[in-house]
Amino acid sequence: MIEVVKRYEYPYKAREAFLDFHRREERWAVLVCHRRAGKTVATICDTIRRAIHENKPDGRYAYIAPYYAQAKNIAWDYLLKFAEPAIVKANQSELWVELVNGAKIRLFGADNPDALRGLYLDGVVLDEYADMKPRLWGEIVRPLLTDRQGWATFIGTPKGHNAFYDIYNEGLKNPNWYVKTLRADHSGLLPDAELLDAQQSMSSNQYEQEFLCSFEAAILGAYYGQEMRRITDLERITTVDYDPMFPCHTAWDLGFNDSTSIWWFQVVYGEIRVLDHHSSNGQAIPYYTGLLAQKEDEFGYKYGYHYLPHDARAKTMASGGKSIIEQFATKIDIKHFKIVPNLSIQDGIQATRLALTRAWFDNRCEEGIECLRQYQREWDDDKKCFRDRPKHDFTSHSADAMRYLSIVWKDEDSPILKDTRIKGLHVGQTDVTLDEMWKMTPKQTIRRI
Repeated sequence: MIEVVKRYEYPYKAREAFLDFHRREERWAVLVCHRRAGKTVATICDTIRRAIHENKPDGRYAYIAPYYAQAKNIAWDYLLKFAEPAIVKANQSELWVELVNGAKIRLFGADNPDALRGLYLDGVVLDEYADMKPRLWGEIVRPLLTDRQGWATFIGTPKGHNAFYDIYNEGLKNPNWYVKTLRADHSGLLPDAELLDAQQSMSSNQYEQEFLCSFEAAILGAYYGQEMRRITDLERITTVDYDPMFPCHTAWDLGFNDSTSIWWFQVVYGEIRVLDHHSSNGQAIPYYTGLLAQKEDEFGYKYGYHYLPHDARAKTMASGGKSIIEQFATKIDIKHFKIVPNLSIQDGIQATRLALTRAWFDNRCEEGIECLRQYQREWDDDKKCFRDRPKHDFTSHSADAMRYLSIVWKDEDSPILKDTRIKGLHVGQTDVTLDEMWKMTPKQTIRRI
């Protein structure tokens, strides 16, 4: 019997800059590319080719964008177009296609990571990884590749020293990673005249980030870019030990339909020591009261105040006419709660900038630190400038909780401890005061000539 092999002609011609990427043998890959380089098209087509040629039984492949709507608007048409010769079934409502060999390619949004749980993957593309929560890879995506020994490709444009920067540096150090950087002035993909015009109409930080792939350029529109860079440069992201002499406080941003974020902190002689951070969504009040108890048991925290936003007073029908603070009070003494003053967002942002000059962060706060680095103003496409209000994304809740912390921390600025029992210094078996020591100290006489 002669086996008939059917050939499929794909409407994709790889750009020369991506040929070595398509030929790679490494399991992990990082593409740092300038705008309009064609990285999304290249990775979608690479996924299609691998889904066909790897020919795994019930192959499963994924493309993940920062938002589900973004995946649909940007990648869905590319997937249909370039996989069309090999598609046997497509589901637009769930954004997946099935190929002739039974492999499926599906699009996801990092804004709904729970949609990925319980799956397995043979390969995945994470597009604009700098805009995703850092824990997405380690907690959710990486385990999905384990039993099938699947591969992963991270792509994007730099946005400062964030999770994408960390992945890029990990790839540079590891021979098992494929790493490629495409700068616009080297790739040859955009006309020189277009680059010159872009350079003249953009700020230097914008041009370096978007077209020269600079991780050192300031994040566009970032509220706390300079402050967070200074904190990093001064090595104030380190191990911060809990000091049992001082109470541990928490500052919250409550998400009713999305994330709730919490910072644990102490104020020690004017220093803001940020001990821990947590962010999650879809959890009820008992989950958070249990979390507080867990931290208390694990780290020995002795709580002072839990600072809640002003809307914690609001009563809702869904909770039986009880406010958030009343629900917490069923498990925690209400005297431990305080409501943050309702300042304007801009006043709170200014307070945060000042507070960050005094802040130290424990390494456990990695996700929250990333949110502070990327918290930025909203971009106005019509006016081509940043608006005066923050962009609402995965960074918002942690940044808001830090804003509340920054408003209240001075309330907990501890005075120098006094011990009335000891009035001076102990020398041998005698207590002496500083005045007494001064009287007994020989005075130096200066003679004038």
